[in-house]
Amino acid sequence: MTDLPDFHIPHAEKIAWMIDTHGYAVEPVAARVDVDPPQPGYLYSIGFPEAFGFPEVVVVGLTPAEAGGLVDLVAGHLRSGTQIPLDVELTGLFDGELRARFASIAEDEIEAWLPSSVTWRNGRCAAVQLLWPDRDGFLPHEAGFAHRLRFAQPVIGRV
Repeated sequence: MTDLPDFHIPHAEKIAWMIDTHGYAVEPVAARVDVDPPQPGYLYSIGFPEAFGFPEVVVVGLTPAEAGGLVDLVAGHLRSGTQIPLDVELTGLFDGELRARFASIAEDEIEAWLPSSVTWRNGRCAAVQLLWPDRDGFLPHEAGFAHRLRFAQPVIGRV
């Protein structure tokens, strides 16, 4: 029987491999139910400023696969030269003219929400939360946003 390779590599090496392979890395963070209020799971990028001259991106409240898909979508737009505005409502990122917003995250929140990004570069950088709409097209900071999703996608960026 053949021995399996050792899949236990240091976290910093995993991040470096992702950045070398894709130009950036993603870091999923599990939900926390041991805090009040509970914190939903989220995913964030590592290396967007260096790869694209764009802030790190945080996606809250989706599965890692879904959130990673959105980060990949943003990376694809940036690679193709699309200029993505910050802190304004925009359409065209998602199908069906659904709205989105890249909301800037306060500098004092970045280390708490993106610890591996801060560790990787030995300091903070700009970060934004990608706000995604509910099924009716409302963004989480709007009055019509689905009540059941309010805890799934808390707004950590400035709106």
